[in-house]
Amino acid sequence: MSNFAFNNPAFQQQDPRNVATYPGAPQGAQGAQAASFQHGTMDAAANAQLEGMYAAPPAGAIETDRMSVEDTVWKTAGLFAILLVTAAVGWVWTLGGLERNPYQGVSMMPWIVGALGGFVLAMVISFTSRKKVRPALIFAYAAFEGLFIGGISAFFEVLYPGIVFQATLATVSVVGVTLALFASGKIRASKKATKIFMIAMIGYLVFSLLNVVLTWTGVLGEGAAFGLLSKVEILGIPLGLIIGVLVVIMAAYSLVLDFDQIQQGVRNGAPRKYGWLGAFGIMVTVVWLYVEILRIIAIARGNN
Repeated sequence: MSNFAFNNPAFQQQDPRNVATYPGAPQGAQGAQAASFQHGTMDAAANAQLEGMYAAPPAGAIETDRMSVEDTVWKTAGLFAILLVTAAVGWVWTLGGLERNPYQGVSMMPWIVGALGGFVLAMVISFTSRKKVRPALIFAYAAFEGLFIGGISAFFEVLYPGIVFQATLATVSVVGVTLALFASGKIRASKKATKIFMIAMIGYLVFSLLNVVLTWTGVLGEGAAFGLLSKVEILGIPLGLIIGVLVVIMAAYSLVLDFDQIQQGVRNGAPRKYGWLGAFGIMVTVVWLYVEILRIIAIARGNN
């Protein structure tokens, strides 16, 4: 009677064919060498594939379909290119043609059309972007804003020669400084500062609406081209200059918010299409900043 312990397969007699393939046998040695060669080949192929992956350029926004800073910059540049083209159209339209003497009169139609069209599209984009991003509407907004910028710039250039260059230089300077400070980490958006910004924005909008009503109704009388901004003075300084400086600071902080939202979108892996909203936000802020600086310079030169 055999011991039941030996019934364990581990103790059973091996098949001669299995013994022959044991690594210690001659056939087993050949098999081990073949397996080793096979694994070595596979490792070499894997290493070559990894080296190829490291050597290949990093995947961009198109490959990943994710938002990136570079892609948003290109989108922003494209929108401003459209704005510049239509701004040239608005400029020529406002002056009545290239060969007409601009001092014989200007047309405010490009200014009005651009402002109304831009405002309507801005509202549509802002309130529908949560459901769907529509680049075509953002392109159209840039075109209308170009008409507005070209028209208002030509109008002020007739009144104050050289003002457009001054306003453009000041706007580029503010945007450049704000971007540099944000990139260096010296300025960041915070909840407290954003709350103050929103309160100041609401107050400014209410004041602007009141100022427009008083100006259009003639309550302030003559000599108030900018309403309360040019009519009222504090310590001999036009109110428009004081408020204008504060608004420029607000616009600069608005740029910080735009940069911060783009950074958060990239960090959170937002879809690439949301880069259009980042570009749209920057354009809205830069146009606002330019118009405000244009008005500040006009008030200062008019007061002189």
